[in-house]
Amino acid sequence: MNRISKFDKQMFYWLYGKTTNRNCKLIKQISWTGDGYIYLLFCAFLWLYQADHRLIFTYTALLAYTFELPLYIALKKTLKRQRPSDFLNNFKAHISPADKFSLPSGHTAAAFLMASLITNFYPLFAPLVFVWATLIGISRILLGVHYPSDVLAGAALGLITALASISFITLA
Repeated sequence: MNRISKFDKQMFYWLYGKTTNRNCKLIKQISWTGDGYIYLLFCAFLWLYQADHRLIFTYTALLAYTFELPLYIALKKTLKRQRPSDFLNNFKAHISPADKFSLPSGHTAAAFLMASLITNFYPLFAPLVFVWATLIGISRILLGVHYPSDVLAGAALGLITALASISFITLA
C-alpha cells in the first residue's frame, strides 16, 4: 500500500508540474464542464430535440445520480483523505476545491456516469464523451485538487453507478 501511495504522489507531482507557472484557463474550463450544469443542459436538449430516449435517459440519469451522490458523500466522509494542498508542504492548488476531502473525485465520478449513460443510449458519441470525462479527471489533477487515485476511484464510482442504474431500469 505504501508503494501505491508513493507512486500516486509521484504521478501527482509529475502531472501538476506540467502546470507550474502556466495560465490554466483552458484546464479550468474543462474542469468547469464537470460542475453539473452541462448535464442539465444535455437533458434539456434531449427534451427539446430528441424524442427517442429522452424519458428513459432522464429516469436512468436521475436513478444513477441518486445512487452516486450518497455513495460519493459517504466515501468522502469515511475515507477523509486530505487534498494535496492540505497535505503537501509548500503547495498551492490552482483553484479552491468545493469541499475538504479528495477521495473520490466527484467531478470525475459525475463525468464518467454521464459518459456511460450517453454511451448506452447514444453509442455513436462514446469516444467523444469518454475523452471528455477523462479530460475532466486529468484537469482535476492538473489543477492540484486531486491525486490520480482519487480520479480513478471517481471514474470507477461513476461507471458502476451508471451500469447499475442502466441494469435496474432495463429490468424494471
